[in-house]
Amino acid sequence: MDAAENINFNDAARELILQAAEKRFSQFGYKKTTMAEIAKDADMSAANLYRYFENKHEIIAECARNYFIARVVMLKHAVNTYHGNACLMLENYLLTTLRYTYKLANNNKKVSELIEYIKETSPEIIYERISTETNLIAEILQVGVDSGEFKVENLEETAFSVYLSTIMFELPTFMNMYTLEEFEVMAKSLIKTLITGIGK
Repeated sequence: MDAAENINFNDAARELILQAAEKRFSQFGYKKTTMAEIAKDADMSAANLYRYFENKHEIIAECARNYFIARVVMLKHAVNTYHGNACLMLENYLLTTLRYTYKLANNNKKVSELIEYIKETSPEIIYERISTETNLIAEILQVGVDSGEFKVENLEETAFSVYLSTIMFELPTFMNMYTLEEFEVMAKSLIKTLITGIGK
């Protein structure tokens, strides 16, 4: 096996492990999941599993990174659907965030536990996600400034303020408080308020 084939094999093995771990975490939570169980689900020995990940924390952190990367890719796609219309871009950003979070919370009852664990053990992953999504909001605001839809004096500060105002819609913890339809009404109301504040 040459170097390139070895890299591909290692990547495939790591992906298999992560898929097995994500499935087990979503069913039983990270606390009740052992490395041996993940190895069994991935159809490999525990010793082989440790060749790719030193401990369970590494697996959880990698799962979190993959989740956040997939989320950002999805948000960028949703936003670019309305590229050129900043108001619709901002609305679609928030509605997509909400719908994704709502679906995640209902399909994965242990997701809040995992997020809390990452927040406590690897806060840099959370900060990285906040920065990435704030930058995406800043891009939307810049489109609005360029098109004359928005008047924003401090792009970075305003983007972060917009992000903070949307946090309720991206935390799985809140998703059992209202129906999706009720959340959507609240999200659209928030967008209307935000656009009124930054619109020309």
